[in-house]
Amino acid sequence: MTPALGKLIEIGGAPFVLGSKPIGDALNHLGDIGASIDEILVRKNGFFCFEAALRFFPSITVGPSWGISEWNAPNLWKGDYRGVADNIFCFAEEIFGRQFVIHDEKIAVFESETGDLEIVASSLEEWASKMLLDYNQMTGHPLAHEWQLRHGALHPRHRLMPKRPFVLGGEYSIGNLVSVDSVQMMKGLGNLAFQLHDLPDGAEVEFKIL
Repeated sequence: MTPALGKLIEIGGAPFVLGSKPIGDALNHLGDIGASIDEILVRKNGFFCFEAALRFFPSITVGPSWGISEWNAPNLWKGDYRGVADNIFCFAEEIFGRQFVIHDEKIAVFESETGDLEIVASSLEEWASKMLLDYNQMTGHPLAHEWQLRHGALHPRHRLMPKRPFVLGGEYSIGNLVSVDSVQMMKGLGNLAFQLHDLPDGAEVEFKIL
């Protein structure tokens, strides 16, 4: 296990699944990054980190979390992005539902509100190193911490969703955040992202939580 990945596993919370579970063919097509994900899940099978601001998906669906294969199924939430999310494989997510994904053999951030992709690393070790160095920015931890101080621990299946989306001018403040089931949130944001993707600045959109 490489140093940054080992440290991330060490500081992460209790595993979602006790013991390693076979993932089957879900990661075979993902090359070295897929192999690194599999290695992590053998060591710790899904976990929260940074006060639940980062979720690393487990191999199978259990009470606290969707499993990695189910989360990537086209009929769960990806279909609501209507093609925008077709070429990504999600392995982790931050507090506002931004997905950490494999795309074109690199690791990218999938912006859940817009469907945009930003390449952030070429390996899982590089991703973990950047996460440890700047987890506040990469996971939204300060607002996750502040929200949970006021409202209590976040439901394990939930993320924090802005009442007014950030991309539409919503504030990064706990007053603009509500705890929402992660699938419900991604479905609503998929509808928004489909409207926004490749849309010129200033165009009108309609946002509804489905």
